[in-house]
Amino acid sequence: MEPTIFKFILKYSRREQIVLLIATLISFPFLYLSLDLPKTIINQAIGGTKFPRVVWGYQLDQLPYLALLCGLFLLLVFVNGGIKYFINVYRGVVSERMLRRLRYQLFSRVLKFPLLQFRKQSQGEIIAMITAESEPIAGFVGDSIALPALQGGTLLTILIFMFVQDPILGVAAVALYPMQAYLIPKLQRRVNQLSKQRVVMVRDLSNRINEVVSGIQEVHAHDTSRFELADFSERMGRIYAVRLLIYRLKFFVKFLNNFIDKLTPFFFYSIGGYLVIRGSLSFGALVAVLAAYKDIAAPWKELLTYYESREDVRIKYDSLVESFHPPGVIDERFRAAESDSLPRLSGDVVAVNVNLSEEAEGMTLSVGSSSFKFGLNQRVAVIDKGAGGADRLAIVLAGVDRPRSGSISIGNVRLTDAPEATTGRRISYVGQEPRLGLGTVRDNLLYSLKHKPMRPAVYDEATRLERERVLEEAATAGNSAHDINADWIDYEAAGVAGPEQLADRVVKVLSMVDLADDLYQLGLRGSFDPVAQPELARRVLEARRTVRERLTDPAIAPLVELFDRDRYNSNMTIAENLLFGTPLDKRFDIENLSSNAYMRKVLQDAGLTVDFIEMGRKLAAIMVDLFADVAPDSDLFEQYSFISADDLPLFQSILTRTDGAGHGAMSDADRNLLLSLPFKLISARHRLGLVDEAMQARLLVARHAFAAGLGDGAAAVAFFDPEGFNAALSIQDNILFGRLAYGKARGAGELGALVGAVVEKLELRRAVTEVGLDYSVGIGGSRLTGAQRQKLAIARAVLKGPDLLVIDRATASLDPATQERIMRNLFKEFEGRGLVWVLHRASLCSEFEHVLVLDGGKVVEQGRSADLNRSGTLLHSLVAAG
Repeated sequence: MEPTIFKFILKYSRREQIVLLIATLISFPFLYLSLDLPKTIINQAIGGTKFPRVVWGYQLDQLPYLALLCGLFLLLVFVNGGIKYFINVYRGVVSERMLRRLRYQLFSRVLKFPLLQFRKQSQGEIIAMITAESEPIAGFVGDSIALPALQGGTLLTILIFMFVQDPILGVAAVALYPMQAYLIPKLQRRVNQLSKQRVVMVRDLSNRINEVVSGIQEVHAHDTSRFELADFSERMGRIYAVRLLIYRLKFFVKFLNNFIDKLTPFFFYSIGGYLVIRGSLSFGALVAVLAAYKDIAAPWKELLTYYESREDVRIKYDSLVESFHPPGVIDERFRAAESDSLPRLSGDVVAVNVNLSEEAEGMTLSVGSSSFKFGLNQRVAVIDKGAGGADRLAIVLAGVDRPRSGSISIGNVRLTDAPEATTGRRISYVGQEPRLGLGTVRDNLLYSLKHKPMRPAVYDEATRLERERVLEEAATAGNSAHDINADWIDYEAAGVAGPEQLADRVVKVLSMVDLADDLYQLGLRGSFDPVAQPELARRVLEARRTVRERLTDPAIAPLVELFDRDRYNSNMTIAENLLFGTPLDKRFDIENLSSNAYMRKVLQDAGLTVDFIEMGRKLAAIMVDLFADVAPDSDLFEQYSFISADDLPLFQSILTRTDGAGHGAMSDADRNLLLSLPFKLISARHRLGLVDEAMQARLLVARHAFAAGLGDGAAAVAFFDPEGFNAALSIQDNILFGRLAYGKARGAGELGALVGAVVEKLELRRAVTEVGLDYSVGIGGSRLTGAQRQKLAIARAVLKGPDLLVIDRATASLDPATQERIMRNLFKEFEGRGLVWVLHRASLCSEFEHVLVLDGGKVVEQGRSADLNRSGTLLHSLVAAG
């Protein structure tokens, strides 16, 4: 990054600034003419007497002459406006391009930060600097040269015009400028100091908010909400005090400017009036000067505002430069362009005098230096005594970070000097806390294969031209010119020829890390677009028919109540029975049905409105009676109650108000609340006897009426069709096409086994697993379990086919049996390749061919496990300790 804001501006937008400057200079002659022409119109066209006048060889009487001058004035206004329009739009373009460039540079710098920096600087602070703090800086870029040139030139043009009309009036116009030029910078410097304090305070506040949000569980666990609110209030108070001082100073400057603006016309009226009366100045010249002074205030204010903005932006830019140039930043050469073919790593891993210490807050954590050696074709265990630095050794071996001193080489490749293209593609690292991105399982799994565009995207002609324009604009702004829509997947790195083979490889890797069953289950709970995958939809329907055939067995038939358009399903809510489908529109969500006009009409036509209100009263009375003394956090509320603990008093008051009152006497709000309760009733679960056979028959009539009357709105509900795939249902629900019967012991397990058997028989498991790959993992993988996140991270590292895999206690959170399976599978997969494993249990070292033992961040023992594990060694004591 450039050290100052103006060096940044001149380096990346010099040509654009020159264009703006030329356009600005072109505007000044037209501005001067537009100021001078009104005087000519008043003195010659309106007040003149010598007519006709000769203009461009034509004789014009007074009215045609006046019309010509007025037309010229209008033309000048149009030209001036057009030039300003161009300047303003072009300034905006320059500002936005530079904003893109600045944010891109800042984000690029973040990617080069040493790992230690992320422990000293919070995510919230970095995000705020890249997004919020960069915007006013880039916005200033378009104004940096053009605005002072335009406004300064406009001011100078107007002053020249005034002096031409009368030197005394010109002096009067600028008499108070020196005072402003002296006072305002002094006041602005104080404002700048306060602004810098405010920026630091706001960053600290952002860090604190990020810290509290990240540790919200601790806040609730220790009841520290009041403390956090008090701390937040204190910080906000300090920011308030600084901003109050800023406001006082800024508005004093504004007051001073306004006062001087109103004082200058006093001189014009008094001195100018005196000169007109004495005949030393024409009345038209005075009017023109007054009109010009009206225009002079704006550029002067703009220049003062520009000065304030420039100082503010300078401070913010200096702060960004300081924040984004931490010590130890990764040299750009490590990310330099690489050749198309990178050599595989082979030979011995040799470390010479490697210092694993880190520098923190001005002090160095000195732990000494280590030297070690092992073959890349070996399985290597790393063990440390407590916090002995094994995790640090892991990230250094993986090339994720670099040691403070010393060197590590693999064959003839020096890792400490190797570019990321080598370390990032030939080495994989899996830590204890995997980081997953927002997207699907597939997105996260294939992330390790996306190093650069491998094959260009295919577009039609119109789209191709548009994409070329977009990428050209990105390059102009100094952004990446790579097409994000290209095929970025490195199939060769994964050891396959193309997408079809990659799918096979993905399934194999998932099985290797014991994740295939999880993805299969996620696939069963997921769905897909039947239009995009018609063959899969057909096979799911085939599975449905097979399951239905097996459900004729009396032993399992009672476990599920199938969807049947002509039968009431007692294991579904009344709402689901009425819709007999899955809502695709929020209007038909169960919470909105009581206020939905169409549903209200269906109930009214079926004569069910009064019954629903009465049923709602009965349900409210039962719930209030049964749950009045139940703890609000009890699971009973979720399982059996229609009413939340917070809403119980509300329904108690409704029952009191409506006791003995007719339905027509109820308020709309009370009627809607009572009407909402029956929709949630499940006959088989709640067993309240409120839905008898007669009511079921009436609800079926309403069901058919609902479907028939929906008409063009049918797309709002995905109806249950026994012969059609329902895209709103999961694959499992599409296959089962019914609801699990309530109260059947082991019913879910038996039906799950039945569905699984059918899926296996029809060879659907692979397809279901691929649907599971499209499961959204949530923010940071929050929708996956901790074990699933760890397995996915290992699978991602294995998929790119590295020459060396470094695992830092990545299986510590898994159960022992799973740990054993994954370890054995990886041993087999990496036969002949490097595998370095930081163990969470020293007793596992006997499975490895070479062992490194660390104490205090230094390798103190190395060799074969059988040789090291003897009495008196550190390894022996660690193994004995378990």
